[in-house]
Amino acid sequence: MKSYSLNELMVASAAREIRDGEVVFVGMRLPLIAFVVAKRTHAPNAVGLFENGVIRTTPAGELIYTMADPPNILGATQCLDMLGVMSLLQSGRVHLGFLGAAEVDRFGNLNSTEVRGPKGVVRLPGSGGACDIASLAQRFVVLLEHGKQRLPERVSFVTSPGNGDGAGWRKRMGLPRGGPSAAITTKGVLRFGDDGEAYLASKHPGIDLDDILSNTGWKLRVSETLTETPEPSAGELKAIREYDREGFWTR
Repeated sequence: MKSYSLNELMVASAAREIRDGEVVFVGMRLPLIAFVVAKRTHAPNAVGLFENGVIRTTPAGELIYTMADPPNILGATQCLDMLGVMSLLQSGRVHLGFLGAAEVDRFGNLNSTEVRGPKGVVRLPGSGGACDIASLAQRFVVLLEHGKQRLPERVSFVTSPGNGDGAGWRKRMGLPRGGPSAAITTKGVLRFGDDGEAYLASKHPGIDLDDILSNTGWKLRVSETLTETPEPSAGELKAIREYDREGFWTR
């Protein structure tokens, strides 16, 4: 029997994407906890950026539910405006951005604008700062539920660019750097090859490979060195549970 939840596994996986000393656009929900875990384990010198202008070199002292919660303001290194933090993207100083999306396709393009299904078109909140982060960060990671509707071969609408239609697309479009580094799903971790296409790098413990392949909207390639996603370590679980004591994000 597992001693951790699926969300805790995803948080630990996301935290490992953060390298020490990096400047990270933190994002909402699970990445909020991932930043804390990284700071308390392997990346003590990471710097967190929040879209509302907050910059932190230490995690908020209490669990936050939105980036504007008072604990995220208290003790912040800087409280700027949105332009102040977004300008760091333009200058190439942001190493990693965490994003969410309704859809992610085989080339890592993100849709958070509208979904077209059997019941017609469903409008969604749109980009916010996601397009800026996907376009200008040195790399980005997306977290989402694994299913055919969430992982179509092509997104219904490109809100935030990944690798477009494959290798070389970003350069042709004038994007100076970046692209998707990983998609952490509820079933595994997808990464992106030199051709820009996603492949399965690891599957979560207890998840069958056939389950992953049958719930992906295209013929997902599988790494020749496919591994099992490492379980959260004792240190990672301690950091998660000390911060999210009631399991609001990670239950």
